[in-house]
Amino acid sequence: MRNAGDTMRLLLWAVAASLLAACANMGRPEGGMRDETPPKFVRSNPAPGARNVSRTRMTVTFDENIQLEDAFNKVVVSPAQKTPPQVSSNGKNLTVDFRDTLRSNTTYTIDFADAIKDLNEGNILDGFALDFSTGDNIDTLRISGMVLQAENLEPAQGMLVGVYSDFTDTTLTTLPLDRIARTNQLGQFTIRNLPEGTYRIFAINDINRDYHWDRSEDIAFYDDLIVPTVEPIEVTDTLYSSTGEDSLVHRQGIRYLPNDVLLTWFNVNYKQPYLADYKRLDQRRISLTFGAPQDSLPELTIVDGAPVPGRSDREWALMHPNATGDSLTYWIADTAMVAHSDSLRLAVKYQKLDSLERRIWTTDTLRFYFKDPAKNKKKKDKKKDEDKPRFVVDSVSGDTTFLPPADFEYLQLMLKSGTTQQLGQPLMLETNLPLAEVDTAGVHFDIKVDTIWQPLEFKLRPDSLNPLLRSCIDVNWKPGEKYRISVDTMAMRSIYGPFNKPMSQEITVKQLEDYANLNVTLVDLDSVPAVVELLNSSDAPQYRAIKPVGESVVRFKLLAPGTYYMRLFIDENQNGKWDTGNPVDSLQPEEVYYFAKKLDLKKNWDVDQDWDITELPLDRQKPYAIKKNRPKLKRGEKAPEEEKTEEDDYYYDPFGEPNARDSRRNLGTFGR
Repeated sequence: MRNAGDTMRLLLWAVAASLLAACANMGRPEGGMRDETPPKFVRSNPAPGARNVSRTRMTVTFDENIQLEDAFNKVVVSPAQKTPPQVSSNGKNLTVDFRDTLRSNTTYTIDFADAIKDLNEGNILDGFALDFSTGDNIDTLRISGMVLQAENLEPAQGMLVGVYSDFTDTTLTTLPLDRIARTNQLGQFTIRNLPEGTYRIFAINDINRDYHWDRSEDIAFYDDLIVPTVEPIEVTDTLYSSTGEDSLVHRQGIRYLPNDVLLTWFNVNYKQPYLADYKRLDQRRISLTFGAPQDSLPELTIVDGAPVPGRSDREWALMHPNATGDSLTYWIADTAMVAHSDSLRLAVKYQKLDSLERRIWTTDTLRFYFKDPAKNKKKKDKKKDEDKPRFVVDSVSGDTTFLPPADFEYLQLMLKSGTTQQLGQPLMLETNLPLAEVDTAGVHFDIKVDTIWQPLEFKLRPDSLNPLLRSCIDVNWKPGEKYRISVDTMAMRSIYGPFNKPMSQEITVKQLEDYANLNVTLVDLDSVPAVVELLNSSDAPQYRAIKPVGESVVRFKLLAPGTYYMRLFIDENQNGKWDTGNPVDSLQPEEVYYFAKKLDLKKNWDVDQDWDITELPLDRQKPYAIKKNRPKLKRGEKAPEEEKTEEDDYYYDPFGEPNARDSRRNLGTFGR
């Protein structure tokens, strides 16, 4: 039996052993919950709302160490200053040094947007702003809202929003905005510290930082005058006791109006028709690129480097424009020029703007130079080619077949669709060189009936988008059947002389069961002309259908199975394409709406879908999956898989103001 002393010694040894074990286990100490709180404002000098301020430096202190992100672009001082202030941070402190003279009797706002975040976790302090006055009074009114891109409803991030109190026809393009702010990641803005008055509001992508609109910059404008006001409201707060019990407390507050201004930005597509670039693409092609489409085609005249100087391009070239008309490709059709003109000097007559911005004709003399990398190789191989036989004789029939030169280039033919043909689309035959001649007797188009090929009547026509290199056959395809196109040797000839090799390819037409059909019923849009587009996951149109006035159903037939998204625009001028606006003419861009859910279309499915374009506000219509300007997610936050249509699930109060939801429900119709 142990005595008390032995027992005490054993206990001391056990305690010592446990302490040694604890020291030996070098684990990471357990911490608390992750910090998800942004920095908190502690104080500033001058203080918020200070009056009669004359100092040119402001210091701000927070409750933790901070860092700045892109302060030069994100931090905005209103009224705007010609020289932006210098903004820096050190530990918990932030410093703003003004480098312009402060105006007298003026209220200033420093809007930090989302430039401030804590040093360790990167939690963003969004919408932080401070104000002060250089006079006895400080202005307090506000205008809040949102800016979206008109064509695709993308949130406008970092766009300048401002107001004019005195507006004339030239104000927008000559004078800086009176007071300004920038949009945040969600496209939201608040213009603060406005005096009483009537305003016009604009948003611009101020590339050159002159605080007014230049015609090449993006712009949005509101149709009506705005009179900011403030109204008293009752605010309800929830208080929690130390035991976790909650109670409601009512207090008086204020709300600044309007807080639901919707601006949709666009670009007027102002471009100057200058000559931007010119190239010799290869020995057969030259290109001209302009800053804007030419009203009249340029005139190209040979100066030297070709057999016959003075000739116009109408005599020696075939021209093909790109889809926008600002880039022109010329195929040199004169084979003598192709063979001998490595250096070609042309007089190019085209349109540009004079000092009064009138289109005038001007002429530049340009040299188009091409160096053939294969020329030296051809010279080295010339002797070898001369030793090769130029014909072969069939040992049985005795027929002689002449062989082309080693460098002979055949006209190449290719079916754009390959071996599988889509229903509802023409058969497209592409060539590598522009066609000069087609012997239709040498082109055959057949359908396979049982095991026998039967000829079909057809017409080969130039494709409207690319008539030089593509020909089409319009066919009423029979689903699931096999067709064949054959082109005999020398049935087609290019502008350079070479003929085609024989070509034969079978085509299998898809079955009706391989497609999906979609019928979209538009609610309360019978009297409105509209265009509905089906988009892919990159927000690019794949199919388009026009809804005429008087109809409510848009039908998409023979759709490839897959996942689609849907967009609609009100086609006011019924030209079948989306049209931009113009602030000079007070013309808004055509309205755009998105269907808030994705559409999963499967083979052999017929889908009927109702769509009320006003069911959701505009800022909540575009599905998250195809948004490009997505706000940064907080640490640990997951992106939504799909936008819902229930308003309560996704409502977000951008300004933290009571009852903001009621005034934001119709955000999609403001300014229309």
